[in-house]
Amino acid sequence: MAIDQDKLMDFLHLFVSDLGATIAAGNVLVGDRLGFYRALADKPLLPHELAERTGTFPRYVEEWLNGQAAGGYVCYDPDNGSYWLTEEQAFALTNPDGPMFLPGGFEMAIGALRAGPRVEEAFRTGEGIGWHEHDAEVFSGCERFFRPGYAANLISTWLPALDGVEAKLRAGARVADVGCGHGASTVLMARAYPKATFAGSDYHEGSVEKARSGAIRAGVADRVSFGVASAQGFPGGPYDLVTSFDCVHDMGDPLAAARHVLGSLTPDGTWMVVEPNAGESVSDNLNPVGRAFYSFSTFLCLPSALSQPGGYALGAQAGEGRIRTVAMEAGFTRFRRVAENPFNIVYEVRP
Repeated sequence: MAIDQDKLMDFLHLFVSDLGATIAAGNVLVGDRLGFYRALADKPLLPHELAERTGTFPRYVEEWLNGQAAGGYVCYDPDNGSYWLTEEQAFALTNPDGPMFLPGGFEMAIGALRAGPRVEEAFRTGEGIGWHEHDAEVFSGCERFFRPGYAANLISTWLPALDGVEAKLRAGARVADVGCGHGASTVLMARAYPKATFAGSDYHEGSVEKARSGAIRAGVADRVSFGVASAQGFPGGPYDLVTSFDCVHDMGDPLAAARHVLGSLTPDGTWMVVEPNAGESVSDNLNPVGRAFYSFSTFLCLPSALSQPGGYALGAQAGEGRIRTVAMEAGFTRFRRVAENPFNIVYEVRP
C-alpha cells in the first residue's frame, strides 16, 4: 500500500486537534465553574494571581492556563507571563445569560458521552435510549447552550418574522411550548409578552420540575404552567401559537405530534418549528456545524427517536424537506422558512 506522507500528516494534525479539543472540553467546564474566565476578563493575571482570586491551587491553575492558551481560549504574554481574555473570548465564555455561552455546549457533550457503553450496545441492537435516561448534564448543558441563542433571537427576530403572531402575543394569545425542556423558551416569551398565557410541556418529569422552578424565579408563574406530556398528547387549546424548539427531530412519531398540534390550534393559528440548521443532503452538511450536529445526534437525538413508538428517526440534520413533509402529511397547508442563523432554522407552519 502506497501511503501519501503529506496526506497522512494532514490527517494526523486533524487527529491531534480533535484529541486536544476532546480533553479540553473538561477543562472549559473547570474554567467556567471555578470562575477562571470571569476573573481573566477583568485584567491580565499571573497564574498565582488567578489562583488567589479564585481560591485555587497555583500549580493546577498554571497547567490549565497553558492548555487554554495553546487552544486559543486564553491569551498569553510571554514577556511578563500573564494571561487574559480578549473581548470576544469573554463575550463567549463568561456570561450564561448573554447571547452566546459556549461552556454549555461542552457540558452537554460531556454528559452525552457518559452514555457511551449504552450507545455502543444500541448500535448492535437497534434499540433506543430515552432522553430521560441520560446524565443530568445533558439537560443542564442543553439549556445553558441553547438558551442564549433563544434569548438573542426569539423575541427580536423569530417571533416578529411570523405572520401576525406578535400582535396576538401582545394582545394576550394562548401559547403551548411543546418539548419545553427546562422552560427557557417559555419563560423568555412570557417575560416579553405579559398579556399572553403559556403552557409548556415535556415528557421528561425532571425537566418539567426545573421549568416550574424557573418560572417562579422569573416571576411569571401566574401566567405560565408546565406539565408532563408527550408531543402527541399535550393538553389544552385551542392555542394561537404552538412552538417546538429543537425537538421535532427527536420524536419517534413527529407525524402524530404534528397532527395533534394542528388539532390544538385555532383556525388561524401558527406552529413555529425551530430546528437545527441543515441542508437537504449529506454533502450540504459536511462542515463543522454539520459535524457537531451529526455527532450529537448519534448519541442523543437518534437514540431518543428510536426509543419511542412511531418508526421515525429523523436525526438532528433532518433538513427542511423532511420537516416540511411531516407538516404537510399531517394536514397543514402552509410552510415557509422565516429565519435562520448558523445553528437554527425557523419554520412557520399554518393550517
